[in-house]
This record gives sequence, C-alpha cells and structure tokens, in this order.
Amino acid sequence: MDYHMPLNTSDLLEQVYTIAKDAGDAMMAVYARDFSIEEKEDKSPLTEADKAAHDVIVKGLSALPEGIPVLSEEDAEGFAGVDAQGRYWLVDPLDGTKEFIKRNGEFTVNIALIEHGTPVLGVVIAPALEVSYLATEGLGAFKIDAQGEREPIVVAGQPAEGTPWRVVGSRSHPSPDLAEWLDQLGEHDMVPMGSSLKLCLIAEGAADAYPRLGPTCLWDTGAAQAVVEQAGGRVETLEGEPLDYSSPEQHLNPYFVVWGH
Repeated sequence: MDYHMPLNTSDLLEQVYTIAKDAGDAMMAVYARDFSIEEKEDKSPLTEADKAAHDVIVKGLSALPEGIPVLSEEDAEGFAGVDAQGRYWLVDPLDGTKEFIKRNGEFTVNIALIEHGTPVLGVVIAPALEVSYLATEGLGAFKIDAQGEREPIVVAGQPAEGTPWRVVGSRSHPSPDLAEWLDQLGEHDMVPMGSSLKLCLIAEGAADAYPRLGPTCLWDTGAAQAVVEQAGGRVETLEGEPLDYSSPEQHLNPYFVVWGH
C-alpha cells in the first residue's frame, strides 16, 4: 500500500473494536470457570485467557486487507518487523493478568496501530467491567459504556490551585521511587487501578496524573497512549519526550508519566 494513500481510520477503528470484543468474549469464557495458571520465564503469570485472546486477535488482524504485521506480547519472537510504511499492530491480549487471577475485573484487551513510532489508533476493552475506550487520529477519543453508549472524552486539564492532584497508582506494582515523586508533586489523592485502565482514567478526565516509575513493555502502553493523546493528554518520559515505539525490538519502556493536561 502506498503510504500516501492513508488508511480509512474510521472503518479500521470499528474493525479493530470488533476484534477486541471477540477477544474479550474468549477471555470471559475462561474467567467464568476454573482456569490454569502457568509461569513465564520472567515469573509473571500466564493464563489460558491470555492465549485465547491472542489467538483471536492475531487471526482477526491478519485477515484485514492492510496486511500490517502484528507484535503481540504472547508471540514477540514471531514478529516480522515493521512494514515498508513504518507500521505494525501492537497487542497485549490480556493486560492485568494478576487482576484477572484476583477476579477484580481490572484487566484489558489492548490493540494499537503504530505508525512511524507513534500510536495512531488504540482500542482498550475491559470486558468484565463492560467498558471500552477507542481513539484514532482525526476522530478523537471515545468511551463506550455497558449500555453501548459512545461518548467523546477529554482530559481534565491541570487541577485548579489548591485542588489536590488525583494520582493513579498501580494495584499490583508499587514503586519505591513513587513516594519521592509524589512529594515533589504536592497535595494529592491516590486512585488505585489495575492494567491500562490507569491511562484511560486520565483520558476520560477521572484523574490528573499517572507516574509509572517501574518496568513496563511497549504492549502495556501503546493502545492506551493513543487514547490519552487523542483525548488531549500526554504520555512522556521523565525527560519530557513522548513514549516512542519506533524500535519494537526493544520491548521495555523507560519510566514515564501520563498527564491530563
């Protein structure tokens, strides 16, 4: 495909949303019963749901006419590299496996389209909570509730003087560097949340900042970063640079902060 012939991002967004919903259905079929838990090489947990969602997503994305290569957490070694237009799909079939195992609902399906190192389209679905977040360049960001109602979302902007910052924190990954960062920020209230929903809270204006001073991988952030940025927010390294996805062979992100202004 000629790079000067842009993708129909509106149609593509709906196609990816359908694929993500199908993956969520496969995941919830596992969630509804007893399931096995394995341990990956890095000691992180892996469930049948991770694999089921991965299979649905890869099959769905591979069937799309654009033929864009897929980088999934569950098959990083099988990634063929970016295409001639600098594009690839970035997938975390189940973000928040620990939350899935705890059965608290705070886990997500994540699919992003990366173009020249930037997430230009993102779909985040929390199937147990029946909420979804969609975004693509040129259309903005949207939240879909349990009733299927789709509403545009925007970030809250910087808190008014004297108003505490609403800071999102991880339920499963406390960071020793966080206390020092919060001291510098000033008065704040903590909002605990699991998985990529932390970024989505910023995007919909329900929180103001999310510092991630601990390890994450590209697939943990790509889809939700698209949602945040299309809602008017920022996802930046501690040096103030946008998180970059142009070297997918490097899976680890630097520390970063998500800002709702």
